[in-house]
Amino acid sequence: MNKSREVRNILITGGAGFIGSNFVRHWCQTYQSSRVIVLDALTYAGNRANITDLEVTGKIKFVQGDICDRKLVDELLLVENIDTVAHFAAESHVDRSILGPGAFVQTNVVGTFTLLEAFRQRWLKQEKPQDYLFLHVSTDEVYGSLELDDPAFSETTPYSPNSPYSASKAGSDHLARAYYHTYGMPTIITNCSNNYGPYHFPEKLIPLMCINILLGKSLPVYGDGQNIRDWLYVEDHCRALATVLHNGKPGETYNIGGNNEVKNIDLVRLVCQLMDELAIDIPVKPSSQLITFVQDRLGHDRRYAINANKIKNELGWVPQVTVEEGLRKTVQWYLENQDWWQPLLSSEYQSYYQQVYAVAT
Repeated sequence: MNKSREVRNILITGGAGFIGSNFVRHWCQTYQSSRVIVLDALTYAGNRANITDLEVTGKIKFVQGDICDRKLVDELLLVENIDTVAHFAAESHVDRSILGPGAFVQTNVVGTFTLLEAFRQRWLKQEKPQDYLFLHVSTDEVYGSLELDDPAFSETTPYSPNSPYSASKAGSDHLARAYYHTYGMPTIITNCSNNYGPYHFPEKLIPLMCINILLGKSLPVYGDGQNIRDWLYVEDHCRALATVLHNGKPGETYNIGGNNEVKNIDLVRLVCQLMDELAIDIPVKPSSQLITFVQDRLGHDRRYAINANKIKNELGWVPQVTVEEGLRKTVQWYLENQDWWQPLLSSEYQSYYQQVYAVAT
């Protein structure tokens, strides 16, 4: 294993979003010697409340801004003396990318290019220090869809994105890879499977099911519910990313998965069982009565699965949380933090929900 890299001043983009805010929390709790700067545009899925306590106690510095703003990015890299970028900022919901793909190209492709180019200029001015690193956090969706008997995605699986979201992430991956191979700039790409856990925006599958059960609303499941995803508890993902930041090899890609392949309908039923057990006075019980099959998503990938042997063998990381354990923690969090998610059910959210799940309402 390589000598552990020292991270002094880290810029975390998208640090008020779901995975980003969980990573900020993990990093602050585990690596207290680093200075942490969070850059987030606070779009619909970015929520400053996710990290307010860290900001108030001085553990992080928060900057509201767009990763496409080159002047702002240049200033942050210089003034904060940034040596490490952990790039989470992205438009990330497939359904929204189908309704409006332009924002995904702008943020995921142009935004990533802006960050890479700004970081490259800083790296060059510092005479190419070896301890600088740009970590690009991506998704397994860039690989496309698997049949039931196909082997899991590995780092050498050809890219075959099927949605505007995954295509835009594939484009950003290619840029990060090109900056290493063309300029020698130290970049690492990680591709993760479906994350779940605290601070997940209500439109995503697991929080959507929890919240709709509490509200007595239907539980929309696309198509026949047989689509398979590999579920990764967000704290496991954060540990993996920290491992990559300290010990990953520049120019490499690492796949991060949870070893938890579950059909969507089975996952929803698990959530129903946990809600029936843990929630008090839910409107409909058993809550599985609320399950409603709706028209399938356009171009819906059938199966994702991650082969995470590389990060296990080279860096020693393995997931620690089973899907049953992680779901119980997640359901309990949503039950205990209704004051967090209730304000997010805005008129904009309701309008979006009607567009996507009209059949289920």
